[in-house]
Amino acid sequence: MSPLSARLVRQPEDDPCPREAVIARIAARALRLELETYPKPGLVSHVDAGSHIDMDAGTFRASTAAVAPFFRALVGAGAAGAAMPALRRIGLDAEVAMRAATGGVNTHRGAIFGLGLLCAAAGALLRPAAGALGGLVRERYGAAILDGPVLLHAPGARARRRHGVGGAPAEAAAGFPSVYRVGLPALRRGRAARPCDEEAARVETCLALIAHVEDTNLLHRGGPDGLAFARDEAARFIGEGGVAQPDWRRRAEALHRAFVSRRLSPGGSADLLAMTLFVDAIEAAP
Repeated sequence: MSPLSARLVRQPEDDPCPREAVIARIAARALRLELETYPKPGLVSHVDAGSHIDMDAGTFRASTAAVAPFFRALVGAGAAGAAMPALRRIGLDAEVAMRAATGGVNTHRGAIFGLGLLCAAAGALLRPAAGALGGLVRERYGAAILDGPVLLHAPGARARRRHGVGGAPAEAAAGFPSVYRVGLPALRRGRAARPCDEEAARVETCLALIAHVEDTNLLHRGGPDGLAFARDEAARFIGEGGVAQPDWRRRAEALHRAFVSRRLSPGGSADLLAMTLFVDAIEAAP
């Protein structure tokens, strides 16, 4: 576990599973940091609700508090070598708690799925090296993820069927390549460009992911044209220097407004941002 994760929490001495609690709290902190990132084009943040009318920062905070205990259960399940059906049951319970806390709003289903798998992997590995969490998810759970039940009426599932993209299940089954090939390099690039501004590094990560990912949330809201617009504009921001630009914040805010005007919200990229922050905190530096 990285020095960062060791500093995040202090557990009571009588806690029988302090490591599980630490990992789960890192996962919850990753969700809070994702929320506390602005500007993220079209997404809910501590500043505004982005392209959404049914949720805001308070909704996300309530959701994070509700799902956090289930991350600990997933860490424990991973440590015990549980198979995918057991993880799926915990995840479904987490979704029930999420909806109870948000009045039925889906704030974190994708994060429960992706972060939950990474929590299980972290529970199974005492000292995960770089790439280890994604590798374990791919090897232990990949086939079961692809063979799992399909939520026929979920927006992401409908978008995957309609547009022929793999979406979150394919990303997870492959070991989260977007986290390792795009998210983590962008996070480090942002930190190098703005050493004293972690929020800027998170913005860089989010925009890099939007430019790369076939986000089913964007497909659901904007179709292929919406996805193409989002990816092209995010790629333009990164290609012109990202947060290394002197006026990066103004440019990112203008992009945020452009997404909101089109009702675009790259929720899959937001989930991957949280996963990137989690992996960065848990895995040893390469």
